[in-house]
Amino acid sequence: MADTASEINLAEFIDHALLAPTATPQQVVQCCAEADRFGFAAVCVYPVHVSQAVELLHNKRPQVCTVIGFPSGATTSATKLFEAQEALENGATELDVVINLGWLKAGKTEYLHRELAEICEIAPLVKAILETGLLTADEKKLAVEVCLDAGVSFLKTSTGWFGGATVEDVKLLKRLSKDRVGIKASGGIRTPEQAIELILAGATRLGTSRGPDLIRQRDRLEEDR
Repeated sequence: MADTASEINLAEFIDHALLAPTATPQQVVQCCAEADRFGFAAVCVYPVHVSQAVELLHNKRPQVCTVIGFPSGATTSATKLFEAQEALENGATELDVVINLGWLKAGKTEYLHRELAEICEIAPLVKAILETGLLTADEKKLAVEVCLDAGVSFLKTSTGWFGGATVEDVKLLKRLSKDRVGIKASGGIRTPEQAIELILAGATRLGTSRGPDLIRQRDRLEEDR
């Protein structure tokens, strides 16, 4: 990763999210076209839109990511596993899985671990959504331990529905994971300065619906210098 803001290619970090409940097929077309045009890392769409996104991005750089158990994480393990299997069969290559926060808070880590491990066994890349804004410091530490042991590829801060990413949480996840996995900062990223700050703190992906706007804002800032 680049060490200074000027060296960072912001587009390469962005998972371009289209997760409004009202998202239409035409908006999926636009989302995928933007991801391709700007060279984003991935698009992140609901499972119902995976097949369309896969077709639109065939042989293009952006990966197709979808969400599992979104946004509460409180569906059953069997439901999450089926949702994951179907998404993979439809062509998704990355899964953002909301962990069961109730199990975490109740100390039922064996259930949480089993659920994540089963999905990690079948998926090439799993990002565990921790919803850090709803967790205590001890719960964040426990969540990281369980997720790493289950085999996730990324720790993701938030769904964006209950608060967003903070520099402090990104630094904490980076420290707790000891650079064993990627860190995805997601939720409330509104400016290129904020995006760069999160990257410098340790984020290796950024989940945002504002990707094109962030790139345009940064381009304007560079032009003004």
